[in-house]
Amino acid sequence: MRDSRRPDERKKITAVLQGRMGSTRLPGKVMMPLRGKPIIQCVFDRLLQCECVDDIIIATSLLSEDDIIADHFISQGIKVFRGCAEDPLDRYYNAAKYYGTAHVMRAMADCPFIDPNLIDQLAKVYFSAGYDFCHLVGEFPSGLDTTVFTAECLEKTWKEAKKRSEREHITSYMTNNPNLFKIGAYEPLHGLYHHRWVVDHPEDYEFAKAVYRGLEQLGDAFRWEDISQFLEQRPDVFALNSEIKRDEGYLKSLAQD
Repeated sequence: MRDSRRPDERKKITAVLQGRMGSTRLPGKVMMPLRGKPIIQCVFDRLLQCECVDDIIIATSLLSEDDIIADHFISQGIKVFRGCAEDPLDRYYNAAKYYGTAHVMRAMADCPFIDPNLIDQLAKVYFSAGYDFCHLVGEFPSGLDTTVFTAECLEKTWKEAKKRSEREHITSYMTNNPNLFKIGAYEPLHGLYHHRWVVDHPEDYEFAKAVYRGLEQLGDAFRWEDISQFLEQRPDVFALNSEIKRDEGYLKSLAQD
């Protein structure tokens, strides 16, 4: 796919941070506190550390229960887009379209351990060969997932994705159709596939609180290496959520296709 944007637009990435209060396994999780800040704010603050991220948009739904998310960021002067609760892909696409983004980074509000260094390295790979879509691959922890894609790639996905799993999980159509997109991959991590660094269950929240407490001396500057080293020293913390199946939400969506 050809990038039709002007040259001065081509290396500006907008992170679209998607989050809602609704969750069957842990309702209201994105506003639960870590070190006194909502989880979604922790994600936002880590995105601010990314050199490649030029702007951040909060994407949430029009449901009244999500007013708390919108109000939290509007009060800080942050861009907020509200859209369809039942179609995350539609909400995501329209958020990016409304603010005229050229390149989009997908960020999730339940991933408070995303790594700015990994995101910056992925962005370099993405721009190095003019990819439509670039993602982290290999043996990385659940919750470090990182993807960057063009606005054109997102629009094509929005138009053509039909399955429930493709509408709920923004990039699954892209990864499942390598014949339609020029796809890049970055594989920096090994041996961490069994780690779970996402907040989707009560056990995950206990894990996140324990890690944030354990790394408090580093403030917001900790990276994946710090987390991994901490967990080596604290197997009791690693065990808090180690029994939860990886990608269960996506697998559930696949079963409903």
